[in-house]
Amino acid sequence: MSSIKNASGLTPSETKSLEERTPEPREQKVLVAIKEMYSCNPNDTTFNIYTEDAVFADPVGIATGPKSIRAQFIGLAKLFEKADIPKFRVLKNPPQAPLGTILVDQDVSYYRDAFSSSPTKTMNSLLTLELDNEGRLRRHTEEWDHEKSSTSQDGFLGMINEHRKKLSASATDAIFGK
Repeated sequence: MSSIKNASGLTPSETKSLEERTPEPREQKVLVAIKEMYSCNPNDTTFNIYTEDAVFADPVGIATGPKSIRAQFIGLAKLFEKADIPKFRVLKNPPQAPLGTILVDQDVSYYRDAFSSSPTKTMNSLLTLELDNEGRLRRHTEEWDHEKSSTSQDGFLGMINEHRKKLSASATDAIFGK
């Protein structure tokens, strides 16, 4: 396991060992919407949790704004007929986490065939959700297996990877962002 810090400011082994906590009432709306997105079942109001300049970043893409973020999850729902969330743990924040941060350790099982008895793929990820003062999501970072994805801050190859992720999100937005 990597010793490189993820979006939470901790290493993957540290975030995986954080204790679970009960979500606060002000976090409930965001967490319900997150579950709708990752279960490939968003509705018309799911993406209202995002600020206008919100950023969603995962190892595949970087999307900015609710419309583009919506396209990423609509695209996911087009790839997989069904998704289940067998594990969804809201984690205790470490002392260095900024106020308004929600950390989630989740497993999502994706099914290409909704009637299949076993998933096509089950992914573990860390979600680092940063809320503004009104409780809206301004940054949503997903890190597979809690591992940091490379960015432009990681040098030339990280810069290339970041540009690829932005292009990937733009292409998904062009196809599914109607």
